[in-house]
Amino acid sequence: MSTATWFAFGADDVLPDQTSSPRLTASRSMTANPPTEAELIDGCLRGRSLAQKLLYDKYAGKMMAVCLRYAQTTFEAEDVLQEGFVTVFRTLASFRRECPLEFWIRRIMINAALRQHRRNASLVAVSDGDYPATLASEEFTLSNYNFQELLAMVQELAPRYRMVFNLYAIEGYTHKEIGELLGITEGTSKSQYSRARVILQSKLERLGTPTRHVS
Repeated sequence: MSTATWFAFGADDVLPDQTSSPRLTASRSMTANPPTEAELIDGCLRGRSLAQKLLYDKYAGKMMAVCLRYAQTTFEAEDVLQEGFVTVFRTLASFRRECPLEFWIRRIMINAALRQHRRNASLVAVSDGDYPATLASEEFTLSNYNFQELLAMVQELAPRYRMVFNLYAIEGYTHKEIGELLGITEGTSKSQYSRARVILQSKLERLGTPTRHVS
């Protein structure tokens, strides 16, 4: 029995550490030959609990890292992760497979994080005039710094700066898209991103962090 057939038509989910079951061979074969993304999706759509577990295990670590960038605490990030995966399994039938599944799940996690942020602390829309005239210089390139050190400093930013910075610098949203997501103007998104870069530059300079290209 192939992995695809097992996912589609198997009657009882069997985890590899169970010792007595007529389907143990199929389970071990599946473990030796990890299911493809398409097989995982098909298994989840058929309500296979093992397929759901494997999908969760495959992506939970990466998605937790995403949630931590947006959340104030680890506890909040865990809530976002749980809410995100509930949405993943509830809406998986709408996934059109036009992009990698990981990319689709990542977007769901970001949206869950944004909802959590709105519930906990509304963003303060501030005008461009509230920012200093001197912004980060063009020579200040964030990619020159150690990625993990930079992310730790991003976590220390005020929520409105952290959200904009993550969405623009890491996720690749445009300022227009960010404005629509956060309920602020495109100009405010640009200003908040610039201000975030000023703060990060100041922190890095105070610490004397040497520049290191991220591989």
